[in-house]
Amino acid sequence: MSDVLLTEIRGPAAILTMNRPEKYNALNGELLRAIGDRVRELDGDWNVRGIVLAGAAAYFSAGADLDDALAARDLPATHSMLDGFDYCNRAIERARKPVVAAINGYCLTGGLEVALACDIRVAGTGAKFGITSSKIGSVAGGGGTQRLPRIVGSEWAKDMLFSGDFIDADTAMRIGLVSRVVAPEAVMDTALARIDAYAARAPLSVWYAKVAVNKGMQMDLEPALEFERHLTAGLFTTEDRTEGMSAFLEKRDADFKGR
Repeated sequence: MSDVLLTEIRGPAAILTMNRPEKYNALNGELLRAIGDRVRELDGDWNVRGIVLAGAAAYFSAGADLDDALAARDLPATHSMLDGFDYCNRAIERARKPVVAAINGYCLTGGLEVALACDIRVAGTGAKFGITSSKIGSVAGGGGTQRLPRIVGSEWAKDMLFSGDFIDADTAMRIGLVSRVVAPEAVMDTALARIDAYAARAPLSVWYAKVAVNKGMQMDLEPALEFERHLTAGLFTTEDRTEGMSAFLEKRDADFKGR
């Protein structure tokens, strides 16, 4: 595995750390590919019940690597660069386990677009968020114009996209961009605590809930509700559902097996 991405297993969590601190963890093709590859690899390891994505030093990511952006001078090169974001973000969204972004410092443009693909975002009090594409005559191409309004609503998304201005962690919390704001030194522990909470639940239930939300947000309400019913009916046939009900009635902790 490339040293641009570090991996640590801590309990039920795998911590992936973007490791380009000299460039504020700017996302180049190598790093995006490494994140996507590692998430896919960890997705097959049922000892890992969740993934935390963080940045080295005091930053999450300042965005796409400008060297890559400057090299994209025609349509094929631009699409190739954007394919890296698509590969990374789809791996995160399609993972069968929760992915939590642990955000300190800058979380900008491409960095924010990767964070938007994560299921949960925890921020330090000094975190700064923004999509600055309008400042350089571009538009967000790694999901920013699509995932951001689905999370914060169209008006806030448009304001951020139009202005390129940064917002602070408190504002991000208020508009629903992050779920928790804590002291910078507590960000990782808070993210890991969320994984611990999810790991205590049935892994298939957590996976199906993620699928239901992600897919359902792309549907009209009626087909989304039908999709939800099918997922629920499928879980009712699993060993974990039987174990969960038995444990509840017997007033004991469930021993889930993921089947």
